[in-house]
Amino acid sequence: MILREMSTRYGRTPGGFLWSILEPLAAVLFLSIGFSLVLRSPDLGTSFLLFYATGYMPFDTYQVISNTTARALGFSKPLLKYPSVTWIDAILARFILNSLTNVVITILLIGGILIAIDSRTAIDMAPAIEAFALAMLLGLGVGTINCVLSGLFPLWAIIWSVITRPLFLASGIFFLYDTMPPLAQKILWYNPLIHIVGLMRTGFYPTYTAAYINITFVLMVSLILLTLGLILMGRFHRVILNR
Repeated sequence: MILREMSTRYGRTPGGFLWSILEPLAAVLFLSIGFSLVLRSPDLGTSFLLFYATGYMPFDTYQVISNTTARALGFSKPLLKYPSVTWIDAILARFILNSLTNVVITILLIGGILIAIDSRTAIDMAPAIEAFALAMLLGLGVGTINCVLSGLFPLWAIIWSVITRPLFLASGIFFLYDTMPPLAQKILWYNPLIHIVGLMRTGFYPTYTAAYINITFVLMVSLILLTLGLILMGRFHRVILNR
């Protein structure tokens, strides 16, 4: 199923996997060039490229995993007619492929940026790895429960797309949580992605101490969503597939 996912996603367009690298690279370049025209320096460090890459990549990992996982049953519906193939296989295939792909893309992108800017900063990989693991887990949890809800209520996919559009602006990609007004901090603290992005940046900026980060909160939200999604999927997957 993973090989099928790979051939379907990367084998239909010229360049295949290359576009998966160029897309986030273009996004980071666009943000860096745009904000460098109005700001003298980013909130951390001196490189706009590194600042936005460390914010955009964990967010993009969450976004890609949650979106692809939410469409897992619909995508693999023909294969799920075989008794040996289960709905768990469909979800895991998409989760594993997109997780590994985004890890490779992030290593290539941020590694290339560090070489380009000739950064000699000591990087702590532990927080970065932890941030990516949390982004994957959150994406899996959100994607699994959305897979059930959109299967039972097709309108839910549109509603979710609309209500989560502000996440790109509210997840700390463009700014630091610490620089926001107190009221905004109280509201945004409940966005798990703000914690993930902050944790990611602590690994690349040794002087940055994000005291607001609460890993337990992110884990609890992710595991609750994943558990609820798995329970509902086990109960309603046949109903969804028979529609």
